[in-house]
Amino acid sequence: MLLGGTVTGDHKTPEEWGQLLIKSGFKAITAPFSCLDDDDVINAYMTIISDAKVMISEIGVWKNLFDPDPAKAADALEYAKGQLRLADRLGIPCCVNIAGTASPLGWDAADKSNFSSTTRQRIIDVVREIIDDVQPEYACYCLEPMPWMLPDSPDEYLELIKDIDRDKFAVHMDFVNMINSPVRFLKSEEFIEECFSKLAPYIKSTHIKDSRMDKLGYTTHIDECPPGKGELDYAAVLKIMDGYLPADGAILLEHMNTFEEYDEAFRYVKDMAAKAQVEV
Repeated sequence: MLLGGTVTGDHKTPEEWGQLLIKSGFKAITAPFSCLDDDDVINAYMTIISDAKVMISEIGVWKNLFDPDPAKAADALEYAKGQLRLADRLGIPCCVNIAGTASPLGWDAADKSNFSSTTRQRIIDVVREIIDDVQPEYACYCLEPMPWMLPDSPDEYLELIKDIDRDKFAVHMDFVNMINSPVRFLKSEEFIEECFSKLAPYIKSTHIKDSRMDKLGYTTHIDECPPGKGELDYAAVLKIMDGYLPADGAILLEHMNTFEEYDEAFRYVKDMAAKAQVEV
């Protein structure tokens, strides 16, 4: 598997970013540019990435396609299409977003409406529109699972694949986001195995994090955290992933703020991989 993440640190130019990339040791990364950037900037990054022999596993959208403000929702939809077009042009396998929410509280907020039949049909319709409009030949549009937004389970993801019915709709795996109940936390290895056994044929990119749960206070409280800061058995997790992902399957660290935080998590996962006799 190819271990990496988001290259983080102070930089003003693609060349300075490239120095951070080399220092990181990452073999797979998130795209450091978007469809809004000039081609000269994108090409500069692509040359650096190619020379470093690093894979761009995913390019993010991270905008709310169901924003309660219609103008913002329309802008988000066009941006999602632009990101998928760019991914297809550059050979990036995964263009990823969350499904979206009508909540006024934020682009990724928990809301009762997230689980309505109306929202589910909107997800189907908008994903179809994105793929049908862009007509990608290589890149896939994917939805990151969320604790309080569809898809929130491997079975729900399979149902969406069936209902969306587009070859270029695929899976972005984030098993920690789906560890949203005590049973999934306490039986985490079994749940992660279920995620990969059901979804592996469709996975284009995978996020890796850790999970911890307050076992004494009421009511249930589960947090994500960097690998090594939670309670997942990462040697076991890596063995599960290695059993399902191809040799060039990307596993990406996320949600840290500094180069040093990413480096600490990267080294921890490398150590656990060596312990598990898994090549990353």
